[in-house]
This record gives sequence, C-alpha cells and structure tokens, in this order.
Amino acid sequence: MLRNLIAFSLLLVIALSCTKTETPVFVDYGPIDKIIIEDYLKAHNDTTAQSTASGLYYIIQNPGGSIHPSTRSIVSVNYDGYLTDNTHFGASTPGTPYTENLSYLIAGWQEGLKLIGAGGKITLYCPSNLGYGASSVGTIPAHSVLIFDIELVSFE
Repeated sequence: MLRNLIAFSLLLVIALSCTKTETPVFVDYGPIDKIIIEDYLKAHNDTTAQSTASGLYYIIQNPGGSIHPSTRSIVSVNYDGYLTDNTHFGASTPGTPYTENLSYLIAGWQEGLKLIGAGGKITLYCPSNLGYGASSVGTIPAHSVLIFDIELVSFE
C-alpha cells in the first residue's frame, strides 16, 4: 500500500512538472487598428479626418463653444456608436442626453471630447486600446475599432 502511494505520488509530481506553461502572446493592435481606420475612411471617401499621437482619428463637424471640457467635467452628450462593419451597438436615448463624468468614459472619449465645446459635434474613430481593448462588452467584440458620432450638448 505504501509502495503504491509512493509510486502514485511520484507519477503525480512528474505529470505536474511536465505541464507546459504557455506564455501569453502579446499582440500590438495599434498598427492593425490604424489600417482598419484608414481603410474605413478611404472606403467612405473621407479625407478630412485628423489623428492624434494616441491613434485616435477624428472629424470635427462643429467645434462648438470656445471652452472645452476637462477630464473632470460632467458631460451630457447625444451619441451613436457603431463598428467598422456598420453594426450599431449603442446610442443615447432620443431627447435625453447621456450624462457622465468624462473620467469614467473610454479613453477615446476622454481625448476626443476635449477637442470641442458645448454644442460641438465630432466623429471619433477609436482604436481598440482607446475603447474596450481585449474585453468584449455587450455586442462589441474584443479588439474592436469603435466609431462614435457625438454631439456635446453641455458640460460642467
């Protein structure tokens, strides 16, 4: 009995030591997302988009007021959100702007909404690292480029 227990323990140690620990593979989606965004813009004949150092692309339709929100601002916006395949994934309720502290929102919004003032309208093309990254959220798959049409109604 003791002999069987020792043999079993030895086999268990050998089996556990033979398991291969996989090192997670890191994929930099920045260059991939850049190509996705630029291809989308070309397909929609849009040559007015600008980009920032973070990889955010944007088009300002209306700059709005001269004072812009800060990361600590509480913003009220009307928005539509969709993927590059035109899948619609979210929107504010018509007639009721979505209100939230800007610091609680995705990085693409934190950066992009600072570019306009109250009454301004902007389209944001957020690479995945400025959106939800490796997380899937609702119907949004992980590593998705997100597109938002946003009107900054007000902020405080």
